[in-house]
Amino acid sequence: MTQDTIRVGVVGAGANTRDRHIPGLQAIEGVEIVSVCNRSQESGERVAERFGIGRVCTNWQDVVQAEDVDAVVIGTWPYMHRLLTVTALEADKHVMCEARMAMNASEAHCMYNALRSRPHLVAQIVPSPFSLRVDRTIQRLIRDGWLGDVLVVDIHAGGAFIDQDVEMHWRHNMDYSGLNVMTMGIWYEAMLRWVGEATSVVAKGKTFTPVRQDEQGRMMGVRIPDHIDIIADLASGGQAHIQVSNVTGFGDPPSATIYGSEGTLHFSGDVLTGGQRGDSGLSEIDVPAHEAGGWRVEEEFISAIRGHEVITHTDFATGVKYMEFTEAVHRSRRSGKTVNLPLL
Repeated sequence: MTQDTIRVGVVGAGANTRDRHIPGLQAIEGVEIVSVCNRSQESGERVAERFGIGRVCTNWQDVVQAEDVDAVVIGTWPYMHRLLTVTALEADKHVMCEARMAMNASEAHCMYNALRSRPHLVAQIVPSPFSLRVDRTIQRLIRDGWLGDVLVVDIHAGGAFIDQDVEMHWRHNMDYSGLNVMTMGIWYEAMLRWVGEATSVVAKGKTFTPVRQDEQGRMMGVRIPDHIDIIADLASGGQAHIQVSNVTGFGDPPSATIYGSEGTLHFSGDVLTGGQRGDSGLSEIDVPAHEAGGWRVEEEFISAIRGHEVITHTDFATGVKYMEFTEAVHRSRRSGKTVNLPLL
């Protein structure tokens, strides 16, 4: 499929799909979005009208099984990701699946195994976008020894006051989001690019608003934390602390700091700063144009289908790693014990 038109079907047209995936795909020569299925026929029709999509389906199977669909974009909440991905792969379709990858590690492994049995197909998880611009520069500095030995990674994501009156969101609902917690998995995915994976985790979390009202006015229990702290040992020999919170009003903006034996790197708001032993403090580090990354998810997906590159942002193997980390955090939080990785 190097020259032919690639025909895409969309299942789930949420904000990211409408703002990024559909426009991004339609901007690529030789790509046509032929069908869409959303939560209701009416919402699907609105998306189809806005983007000039010819067919609105009321059953996702009609998208996935259609003979005129080569690739499926899955923009649903995580509770549908495994079913849709496996079904699409079994129907010989390429898959782009929205993050977070799955409800839990078992589902992620199921998705990965379905792909491994069909190596001619391309599958992608929409990547963590926070650090795309600076990732390669951070990787180079670590590789070249600028930091010395990597000792500690400290990630903080928060800065807002808790909103106890907001309606129950799918991210509050474990039935829809699974074990995913706020932006925890997204930050872990970014950390994987810099320093590699964790070998053990211990976590504590707190839900400060245990009941919220859903869109139908029903009171629903909330099982996902509003605040979580994680300590992890890293395979590289260092240690990581990750704090993700919806309750830290006036706290510092989201950031990641990597402390080494000879230097420190700090990333926040798309700006990379650093300093080495003997410097007076941190100063901005230039990100060369040839290293600066950016959002090219849709381009990478189509290019991989055409055989021009392989998926790097993000492949299913990486998705499995961040889902195993997500489940390990959940198990530790529930048991109060350290959980080793990879999971057995």
